[in-house]
Parts: sequence; C-alpha cells; structure tokens
Amino acid sequence: MLSLLHIENIAVIECADIVFDRGFNILTGETGAGKSIVIDAISAIIGERAYRDMIRTGAGKASVRAVFTDVPELAWFAENGVEYDSEVVIQREVYLDGKNVCRVNGALVTVSILRKLGIQLINIHGQHDSASLFDEENHLLFLDAFADNEALREDYSKKYQAVVSVRREIDKMTMDESEKLRRMETLRYQIEEISKANLEAGEDDVLEERRKLLQNAEKLSDGLEESVNCLYGGDDSDGAVALLAQAERALGKLSRYTDSFDALHEKIADLMYQAQDAAEEVRDARDGLSYSADELEQIESRLDVIHRLRRKYGVTCEDILAYLDKAKQELDEIEFADDHLERLKEKQQKLEKSAWKAAYALRDNRRSAADRLSGRILTELSQLDMPRVQFQCRFTELELTAQGADGVAFYMSANAGEALKPMSKVASGGELARIMLAMKNVLAEKDRVNTLIFDEVDTGVSGRAAQRVAEKLKSVAASKQVLCVTHLPQLAALADTHLLIAKAERDGRTYTTVTPLDHDGRKRELARIIGGTNITETTLKSAEEMLSYK
Repeated sequence: MLSLLHIENIAVIECADIVFDRGFNILTGETGAGKSIVIDAISAIIGERAYRDMIRTGAGKASVRAVFTDVPELAWFAENGVEYDSEVVIQREVYLDGKNVCRVNGALVTVSILRKLGIQLINIHGQHDSASLFDEENHLLFLDAFADNEALREDYSKKYQAVVSVRREIDKMTMDESEKLRRMETLRYQIEEISKANLEAGEDDVLEERRKLLQNAEKLSDGLEESVNCLYGGDDSDGAVALLAQAERALGKLSRYTDSFDALHEKIADLMYQAQDAAEEVRDARDGLSYSADELEQIESRLDVIHRLRRKYGVTCEDILAYLDKAKQELDEIEFADDHLERLKEKQQKLEKSAWKAAYALRDNRRSAADRLSGRILTELSQLDMPRVQFQCRFTELELTAQGADGVAFYMSANAGEALKPMSKVASGGELARIMLAMKNVLAEKDRVNTLIFDEVDTGVSGRAAQRVAEKLKSVAASKQVLCVTHLPQLAALADTHLLIAKAERDGRTYTTVTPLDHDGRKRELARIIGGTNITETTLKSAEEMLSYK
C-alpha cells in the first residue's frame, strides 16, 4: 500500500509530506486548493506523463517520493535488475528542460519501465474513466478483464496471425497477367546478367588485394632485392647470414678452453639458423614475385564488371549471389504460381478453420462471462441505490479480427418500463459514476493491485445515492487501500483517515498544505462541506451525527 508521499515544488505545493493508512483515506478541501495536484503527483510516481509546467514558479525542478509497504515480490524486480524489498521507495524528478530522473530503491529506471511497476501498485480511477464507458470500443476490454481469458485470447491471436500471414502471401501472388509478364521479364534479365558474370563468393576481395599488389609490384621487388643483399651479402661485403655463421664458429672454438660460453654459443647458433631460414624465405618471395601489365588490366576489367553488378544487386559478391538465388526463387514461384496459389489457399482454409475454432471457444467464454458480469453489476448497482436498472452485454458476430469474432456493447435501462438502449444514450452523469464504480468494484476482485484511487468519481451523485456510494467504497476499503478525492460529506464521514487540502497566501505566494484531521477537525470540515463557509451549530450537529453513523 502507499504509506508516504513526499511532494516538492509541484504547482502550489512547495513541500508536503502526506501519510496514508490502510482502509478508507479521504482527501477534501475547497475547489482549487490542490487536491488534483496530489493525484498528479501520485500519477507521476507510477510512470504517467509529467510536464515541466507542473514545476512551481521559481524552482528548478519538481520531485515526488513515495514509500510503498507490504509490496509482494513481483517479477518486475528480477526482470529489471532492481533489488527487491517489501518496502519500495520510488522517486521521480522533473526538470525545467523536460528531463526526468526516476529511481526505484535507488536504482535508475526509465519512465516506461517505471510505468510497468506503477500499474501493479496503484489503479487511479478518475472522471475520464466514466466517459470511457460511452465508447463501445472499450466494452470488449472490460468484458475480457472480467472473464480472465488471457490464455484463450493468446491462443486465438497466434492462430489469427497465421491466417493474416498466409493471406498476405496470397495477395502478393495474385497479380494481373500483364504485371506478371513484366515481372518475369525483369527477373529473367537480372538472372542472365548475374549468371553471365560467373561470380564466386569472396572474388571481389581477392581481386582487390591482387590489384593492390600489382600496382605496387616494383616497390615490392626493390624491397625484397635489398633484403636478399643484406642477408646474403654481395661482392664487396658479407651478409648477415655469413657474419652470424662466423660468430657461431668463433664461439664454438672456445668450448675447447671453457664451458662458460656454451649458453652464449647456443643463442648465436639459434640466431644463425633463424637468419638462414628467413633469408631463404625472402629469396623465394623475390623469385616468386611475378607481374605483368596484362594481368593488371584483366583484373581492372573484372572488377569493373563486379562494380556494375554491385550498384544494382548488393555490396559484395555474396550479396549479389544471394539476390540471384532470390530472383530464381521468385521467378519459379511466378511460373508455377497457380500450383503454389492452390496450395496456399488450401493452407488458408485449414488455418482459418483452426482460428474459427479458437474464436468460438473465446466467444463461449465471453458469453458466459457476460452473464456473470451482468449479474454482478446489477447486484452492485442495487446496493448503490439503482435497484430498477437493467444491464446487458449484447454481442455482434463479426468476421475474424485481431480481437476475435465478437463485437460487444453495453446496453442498459435506468428506469422501470424503459427499453434497453446503448449506455451513451441512457445514463446520466450520476448514474454513469455509479455504474463505473460498480464495474471497478467487480473488476477489482480479480485485480492484484492493492491501492485504488478514486478522483471525484462521485460527481453528479447526491442524497441517498451518495450514501450508497460511500458505503460501497467503504466496503471496497475492507480489502484494499482506497484513496478518494471528494466533495460529498457522506463519503468523508466514513473515512478511516481524513486529509484536508488547504490553500493560503504568504508573502505574495500561494502555498498548499495537507493536514490529517482529528475528530474535531473532521467535524468542522464536514460542517463546511454541508453548509459552506458559514459553519453553524446546526451544521456542526449534522456533521457529528454523520461521524457517529460510521
């Protein structure tokens, strides 16, 4: 659960430490006091977008630090090389240049990686979630989340992708006759041009190395000749080989008088043998060096052919030969396209049959889950003072799509005697808020996230309905940590922890404070919510009664 939130320099909050507890945590305050800033700070700490505009005027950066306790050992930690601890500290800093620095237990992580952890720690439900119910494209997502059918969806997705792949192959092979003839003519020309060159893999590298040698043959010959003279000597001087031989003989004679020079004799002997071997190799290299202007011209001509092919078909001879194989294969496929196309269509039929089988299994799962979901939502709505509402998941059978072969839309009737209609045409703001709360409560039962945040989801709700919403959130808080931003006294009265967000001016600057309220503080805040700034004995008495109801 979220235990501590430290905020620095975010909008009107210069510095605040907010302590949350288990159960039902309520945040109240005047409009504009900064309640949404607290939610923005929590959003930032779980990897949602953070803007430099949120930085307090005059500050160089904004920072948020959160402490989560009793965190299970999620796979995220091992996958991202972050040391696990049941107490997790997340810190995020946002700078004026837009740079973000995120840390988890001291380890640097990217925003996207932080988001993957954040969605496992906190779910934030705001007014935009209620609006998402109007979009029928989201209804299938809601149903699948409840159905817990990930294995079925994964199985279907693999089979559907196989169908898509073979369909692409068929489309690629399906062309008109004139286009087919043009392509065959092009391929035949390319195959003939490359085949005529009789390329060998690596030939270009060998030829370029040989050309380099021939272009510098005279310098190579002179260098080798000079080396031979130095090693073997000439008419006027002895070479290194002869001089080493003389030294070896001179030292060898000393052994008649003493063995103290034997080691030195052996060393000189080794040098002599090595010099003799090297001299022979240099002489052989000189004698073997042959070149001619004709050979260089032939190599230049051959490389010119290879370079022309390179410009068209690839960087190396290997690339050109690979293109040749590919062209031959494509030509073969076109020439025998009818047979291949027939085989592909047979394969398509088998794959589509398999995909439809998976789609039907997914449909059965969804229809069964839809009945359970409708029943659970109706139960929740009854508890939220909507006993006469009707709710139904309606299916439309489609062709194979990425999500299956089903279209799903939520229909409802808010009042007795009215026909079921699409939700967007029926529900009022208050009804929609309760429907969303009902759905979130149902889905939360399958969700491992332990902290739920409700940001003014009670908009449009009042009176007895507000009391039912309060009781429902209190019920959810029995098994989850719940944080709720509200303007309703019914919700605030049931809080286990009540935090007051207040705004004040000091030295021409605006500051926001967050204060945990005791019993008397809660009573005055409830009186303010009930009656406005004019707090009377009557509103205080009403607030006391509401607190005692808890």
